[in-house]
Amino acid sequence: MKITLATRKSPLALVQTEMVAARLNAKIAGAECELLKLVTTGDRQAEWSLAKQGGKGLFTAELEQALLRGEAHAAVHSCKDLPGENPPGLVVAGFMPREDTRDVLVLREGVTTPATIATSSPRRQLQIKLLYPTATFTEIRGNVDTRLKKIAAGAADATILATAGMNRLGIKSWPGLVFRHLSFDESVPAVGQGAIALQCRAEHAALLAPALDEGTARTVTLERAFQRQLGAGCQIAFAAHATADKLYFFHEKTGHCRLPLTPADFTQPEQAAARILKELGFHA
Repeated sequence: MKITLATRKSPLALVQTEMVAARLNAKIAGAECELLKLVTTGDRQAEWSLAKQGGKGLFTAELEQALLRGEAHAAVHSCKDLPGENPPGLVVAGFMPREDTRDVLVLREGVTTPATIATSSPRRQLQIKLLYPTATFTEIRGNVDTRLKKIAAGAADATILATAGMNRLGIKSWPGLVFRHLSFDESVPAVGQGAIALQCRAEHAALLAPALDEGTARTVTLERAFQRQLGAGCQIAFAAHATADKLYFFHEKTGHCRLPLTPADFTQPEQAAARILKELGFHA
């Protein structure tokens, strides 16, 4: 059975899609995966400021259109790029097992207090500003290795990346740079960070089910409930990260919060998100 996977062409996207293909081949009898490699608006507009343009859907729309046209069975997304709402006819079938979810601060060697930090993410900017109040920010775009090369060459003193992407690319160190993993109290990860999402037409969800990870779905589904209710995209400084019994939450209105979670919160994610947001002072 041939399964076509739609993916972006970036090195990380291709590595992630090959991981998905290997898991589908192993978990689904007779599966043979092939890749449909596409260029998204976010890839084409490499000079755009995601915060100003609004990052919502910039890295996903072309993949979603391929699904709706029937050119692919599933689209492979970094979950943190995926908007909270699906286009009509599409569903998130589920997720691969989650990687390390932390952000990593990348510093030029010899720098202890960065004066310039290259990140265009409002979520990262507001949180890292609490650690380095005097820092100023500059934009940075490009693949992971491009960003690392720019920092090593002096484009800025530091940048912030997702540990998951670095791990999947096999990057444990880089000449001239020092990596420091940030705790959840220092930097709450983006919704779905570290998770690979499989999106498909509703009729293909059952086909993909044997390869999906229930534990990842449990936490990411709750995080995405907060994303939906806040209508949050890349231009809002917001983060929600669920562990087995805690929610780490950050918003430009509230700052950092750490809240207890009960088993019932995971079985009723929308109700849990609505209740917690109300407690935090957000009104529907």
